[in-house]
This record gives sequence, structure tokens and C-alpha cells, in this order.
Amino acid sequence: MNTKTCALIYNPNSGHILKPRYIKEYKKILIKSGYDPRILGTQYAGHAKEIVSHLDKVDLVISMGGDGTFNEVMSGNFERKDRLILAHIPVGTTNDIGVMFGYGKDMKQNLKDLLDGVVKGMDVCLINGRPFVYVAGFGKFLNVAYETPRALKKKYGKIAYAIEGFKDFLRPTKLYNITYRINGIEKKGYYSFMLISNANRIAGINNFYKDIKLDDDQFEVLFCNFKRRIDILRTFSVLLTTDITKVSGLEFYRANKLEVIFDNYPKKAWCIDGEKLDRAVLKYEITNERNVQIMLPKKNIDKIFANK
Repeated sequence: MNTKTCALIYNPNSGHILKPRYIKEYKKILIKSGYDPRILGTQYAGHAKEIVSHLDKVDLVISMGGDGTFNEVMSGNFERKDRLILAHIPVGTTNDIGVMFGYGKDMKQNLKDLLDGVVKGMDVCLINGRPFVYVAGFGKFLNVAYETPRALKKKYGKIAYAIEGFKDFLRPTKLYNITYRINGIEKKGYYSFMLISNANRIAGINNFYKDIKLDDDQFEVLFCNFKRRIDILRTFSVLLTTDITKVSGLEFYRANKLEVIFDNYPKKAWCIDGEKLDRAVLKYEITNERNVQIMLPKKNIDKIFANK
């Protein structure tokens, strides 16, 4: 008799491995592992958030989809008084979160590894109260993630982002008048982009930062004031051999609180876990919430968590 309950929430638009015949196989694996599963496919943007926020109490919620799907599930969980244990198996184009968590390309094996995994307390960042799972950013190149057409991503995969990124590289780089406060420091300047993350893999780049832990009550912050194309190219070439935190022209911090104030309303939107943040305001506050319960495979636990 099944004693554990589980909700499997999947985005049917994320790939062929989420077609009905495969979902049936995932359901069998869950039942064999002792779960009584509910299978819930999303039908529109924001649906996963709605599902989780209104879901009856279950022992585990598993999301299958891109990074944006996991963001929705996390956002729905933050609206609950009784938080649920979450898990995410990646099905998307870059799947930074999945690689960081230790998943491979075999979905059935990923599910088995997850169910044989452990529950950990993970830090989750919030921007003006809205959670993001691994990265938020603004400015040059950050719009590429949400502006790349879905049809292009389905046809070309990761190359689609490279195409759109190259187009953005050729466009003039805008500098934004920003004041930020972090670790007792207040600084004002003109910046082309900023990046806030709690991850060791960003935009498909492994070990973007060194020695990242997901439970150290710290997120990483990067400000860049580059405008000239030659400076941007030079930085990309330097990153092949140098730690990004040591690159001249980049301002790097580790913190658990950040305030960012724009001089004028920005025309471009923030990127939150690969999706567009529509709400435009002048002041953004980024904070950290600790001990959010996540289930994940054992593979990378020692690498990405300080508390074993």
C-alpha cells in the first residue's frame, strides 16, 4: 500500500520526453517507489504557480520542465503557509539548475536518482519578495533568455541563444545610472549589466564562480560597466583562464542583502530564472531565505552544500 503522496507537475511544451507515453512511464516509477502520484500538466504561463499554491498537502512535489517551470513551482510554494518539499528534473534548453543538481540526460534515470536522493535545506533569493531559484539579472545580454523565440529554441537548442546573443552583441550597449548598497557599502555609477545568483553554473558555463554553496546564506553579485565591444570580447577571452571575480572592470560581492536603485525607469525588463520580470520599479531589494526544503540526487551534494 502506498503511504507517500506526490504531485508531478510538468510542462508539456518543454520537449518530447514529456509526451503522454513517457509520463505514464514516470508514473510507474513513482508507484514502484512507494508514491501515490497525481500527474498535473500545465496549460498556460503561471499555471504551475497556481497549482502549487492551491495544492492539497503532499509529501513531495516534482516539477519537470525548464528553469522557468521550477521558478513557478517555487513561487507557488512561497505563497503557502505549509511549505512543501520540492524537487525539479530539468527538461529545457540549457537546464543550468539540473546540471548543478547532478542530473544527466536520461529522464527515467534522473527520476530514479531523485527518489533515491536526500532532502536538503537550500537558500532561495527573493527580489522584492518574489523568489528566484538560481539567477536574476539586468542589462546587456540578460534579455536574450526571455526574448529568444520558442520556435527557434525548439529547432536549434542552445545555438538559438548564441544567435540572439550575437545580435545583442552588435547592438549599442546602454549604461544605466544605478546606486547600490551592499555589505555596508554604497556606490553609484553607470553599469551595462548586473547579475545576482546562487549557482555554480550560469548560461551553460560550468563553475562560473568557484566554491559555491547553496546553503551558506550568501548569494553572488556582479556589476559590469563595460560598454565597448572590445572590452566585452576581452572579458570573454579572459574568462577562459581567469576567475571571473578577478577580472578588471567587474565589481564582485558575496552578500545576503542588496539594494539596487535606478535613476530612471529601465526600458528593458529583469531576467528571472530565464523568464521576464514584467514589474518595473525604481528600487529593488534582493534578500535571502534559508532552509527551503529541496529533494535532489546524492551525486553533487558534497560539492554544492556546506552542511553535509
